[in-house]
Amino acid sequence: MKETDAPKSALEQAGEDLFNFAIDREDVKWLLSQLPEHTDVSLGTVEYELQILKIISVGWGTAYLLENSPDKTPLLELYWKSIYEFSKSLSETTGLMIGKDIDYFELLKDRLDLYVKALSEQGEASEPAAVIGPEFARNCGNRDDLFAFMAGSKMFVSTISRVKEYFEKIHLI
Repeated sequence: MKETDAPKSALEQAGEDLFNFAIDREDVKWLLSQLPEHTDVSLGTVEYELQILKIISVGWGTAYLLENSPDKTPLLELYWKSIYEFSKSLSETTGLMIGKDIDYFELLKDRLDLYVKALSEQGEASEPAAVIGPEFARNCGNRDDLFAFMAGSKMFVSTISRVKEYFEKIHLI
């Protein structure tokens, strides 16, 4: 008789759902399709940075939205563990393809640090997206590129909004 896996707890399911949302590429592809063909930044770089920003935004949104919740720490641990495993696999595969070692999780941490630093330096900004947008554009190669600025702002705002909707749906907030 085959043993079945024990059912997931609500928190484990939430961690899995957040992970799956973070790595889903549909909104990344949609945002890319909205950019003009001729822009001052590489569309490949924008695509790459949008995915990074989305992963970071899911984690940041979870920490922010569940700030005083006892579920915050265990959920973040589940989420970041999944992201770590995904990053490890992605790093290994990419390393084999390009013949160079990369550490995608370290890159995620570096980008998170950059965004947190930018937010702390611009403490007077009324909306975090007003800081994230130009920082995203800078990561894409041109801080002044309006299209990259808007794509980064849109990714950040929509990701936080969707995480909030999800938490409301499952009654975490």
